[in-house]
Amino acid sequence: MLDQMTLYPIADDVLFAPGGKVVIRTYGVAPATAGASVSYRTWVTGLRDQPRYWHWGHFEDAASGHRRVLEWLTGRGPQPSQALT
Repeated sequence: MLDQMTLYPIADDVLFAPGGKVVIRTYGVAPATAGASVSYRTWVTGLRDQPRYWHWGHFEDAASGHRRVLEWLTGRGPQPSQALT
């Protein structure tokens, strides 16, 4: 399935916490066919034993959303409201 998708990395961060590491990745994903629309997501793994993700509409939203997720995880901001899980 991944061989039929094109990934566009936007940002990757790793936070180290007493319980282990938390990985935050934001990327765009689209079918490999030309002209297909790109879907943007932020995935957080290593948090509460379950991955969490956010879906963004545009590149700019994904970039600022990644920063908001980092702020939430480090206690400097509220949880982003566009969470799907």
